[in-house]
Amino acid sequence: MSSPRRKLIMKMKTLKVHNTVSVQGHKHVPERTCIACRSTKGKRELIRLVSSPAGIEIDPKGKKAGRGVYLCPSSTCWERGLKSNRIEFGLRTKMSAENRQSLVDYGRSLPEKEE
Repeated sequence: MSSPRRKLIMKMKTLKVHNTVSVQGHKHVPERTCIACRSTKGKRELIRLVSSPAGIEIDPKGKKAGRGVYLCPSSTCWERGLKSNRIEFGLRTKMSAENRQSLVDYGRSLPEKEE
């Protein structure tokens, strides 16, 4: 015996999440920005680099502690990020020569950017 208006109000209350209405059945996907090409993508679509005491490491799961930056999985973004020192600036640290070389090698193994 509830009115259509009351049903609508109850439905809207169940859909409210932090003062925004979410579409039922869709999960929020966190987005991150590639530091090289500045494109925004889902967090899982990008590769995270993290600053650790051992140097700059690739974080495949995105769970390691420390300051992180994100790059697209393409060799052009890796070249751009390493060439212009954007990775060092984003991580607020300096990169050793062998650390830089290992990241360059990893970037070369990635495919070219698809546009």
